[in-house]
Amino acid sequence: MAHNARLDHRDPFVFDTHELGRRPGALQRLTRTVPAPRDFGIKGVIGVPEGAPVELDLRLESVMEGVLVTGTARAQAEGECVRCLEPLGLEVEADFQEMFSYPDADDRGRVIAEPGDDAEDDEDRLFVEDGLIGLEPVLRDAVVLALPMQPVCQEDCPGLCSECGARLADDPDHHHDAVDIRWAALQGLAGTMSDGEKDEMGGAEAGVDEKQEK
Repeated sequence: MAHNARLDHRDPFVFDTHELGRRPGALQRLTRTVPAPRDFGIKGVIGVPEGAPVELDLRLESVMEGVLVTGTARAQAEGECVRCLEPLGLEVEADFQEMFSYPDADDRGRVIAEPGDDAEDDEDRLFVEDGLIGLEPVLRDAVVLALPMQPVCQEDCPGLCSECGARLADDPDHHHDAVDIRWAALQGLAGTMSDGEKDEMGGAEAGVDEKQEK
């Protein structure tokens, strides 16, 4: 069950609520800059680099059944544009709100001897553990929701040329002349022929032209 986990007060994502106390209505505001953990974002798409600073503004409120945490996380995410594949940076701001329940209270704030018997219900709840709360899973969810699934370097990024892979934003006039595939094949064939064969090929083309004129 979730409440059996043990939090480490030295973890930067763990906060102590002892100062807040259990009196309903008590408030505590906190700010903290923490290093981003590994895989903090959408894997393989965009995310906050491991160790990069994440600024947290938190509001802790004591309620009957536990501690209600409301906050904002700000960080610089990195990834690559899905259209032109260029590296990009993105300021991410993720808002979140989460309830951390006291292990000895039910969801209506009533004191009970033991946590609920419904294991599945307990798995979905986060708990205050010996006065400590762990925000890392909450922040992970919030950051993932705040990040774009398909990041682009700019909204109108034209992407890459489908023929040569050139970045179209660097050359707005970039284009390739359309070549009739039949003439391209003949030109390729001519490049592998001897001079005599080319003369014969030229005569054959002239004969075709004469027939077309008639």
